[in-house]
Amino acid sequence: MGTALWRFADVSAHWDALMIRSYATMDGARTLYQEGPLAAMRHPDDLASRYGTALSPGTIMFCGTLGAKGGIRPASRFEMELEDPVLGRRISHAYDVIPLPVIS
Repeated sequence: MGTALWRFADVSAHWDALMIRSYATMDGARTLYQEGPLAAMRHPDDLASRYGTALSPGTIMFCGTLGAKGGIRPASRFEMELEDPVLGRRISHAYDVIPLPVIS
């Protein structure tokens, strides 16, 4: 998880315009891994209504992700961002992958 967040009330009305994007570093090359609008996923209000109970303040809901371009593959680094083109802002986060040894 990143270190920033936005209040849902600030983005709910233009949720479908938000863009999700990620890059993976594979074999030393930074490659676009995922990209698309959140309109391609269910709106959080729809997911919450399916839960059957109102979500408590402070609740975090994971809403899924977009398919990986070229399929899921291993990478040495992963970068992700959520762009709000309406309010002109972006949240980004990245991490390096350290493979663990195979133990049998």
